[in-house]
Amino acid sequence: MNIQEIYFEEYGEGLQRSTMGRTITEADIVIHAGQTGDFYPHHMDEAWCRTQPFGRRIAHGTLILSIAAGMTAGDINPRAISYGYDRVRFIRPVFLGDTIRVTATIREKREDKKRPTHGIVVEMLEVLNQEQKLVLAAEHLYLVDRKTPVASVI
Repeated sequence: MNIQEIYFEEYGEGLQRSTMGRTITEADIVIHAGQTGDFYPHHMDEAWCRTQPFGRRIAHGTLILSIAAGMTAGDINPRAISYGYDRVRFIRPVFLGDTIRVTATIREKREDKKRPTHGIVVEMLEVLNQEQKLVLAAEHLYLVDRKTPVASVI
């Protein structure tokens, strides 16, 4: 775990980081199904999936989002906290045995209209499979301390 103290003013748009790969396993899918109650046949029934367009089981989109979030959580900034995710899109299926990687790019900085002591940093997450095809995209929002509070945000 790397701890870097970065204030809102210090974030630069375009700053990018990438992760190592992570292979999606049977255990990932079974555990996620148990945690969420999502036992849909798309994820759990190999025989049924053979009759469907994808031809095999697919990982839950929410599983891939969760793993991607975890893969980017190695760098800790005590001045920032996750504020949520926007514009989550499941672009292509992820199959058992696929290996995913995440690229995270600072896309935008904006004022926090509720808190003059904070700003919002938007980081674009792009999850690629082993064929370098985009499988998931999402915006991760961070609430970040400002070095200097703004006078008024309204």
